[in-house]
Amino acid sequence: MDGYTFDSLSEARRYGELKIEELAGNISALKVHPRFCLDVNGVHVCDYEADFTYCRNGRFVVEDVKSTATVTRLYRVKKKLMLAVLGITIQEVYGT
Repeated sequence: MDGYTFDSLSEARRYGELKIEELAGNISALKVHPRFCLDVNGVHVCDYEADFTYCRNGRFVVEDVKSTATVTRLYRVKKKLMLAVLGITIQEVYGT
């Protein structure tokens, strides 16, 4: 869809919803699969690739479409690192 490859139908559907919200002016600056570098004390630990980022009501949102199968131990560690290193809380959207 729009040249992007999505990991699931739920993620593709969410992209469609966010595009509609962007066109309606409810969100802005929609990005697909942005990467975040997670470094601790000058050491690169890992990268985190979100599903989407956007601005809503002046607030930066990092969003990940999840299912019970995709909430892995690695994801939970990266989620904690995003908060600890960058001060960003990932908003999880559970797909169908």
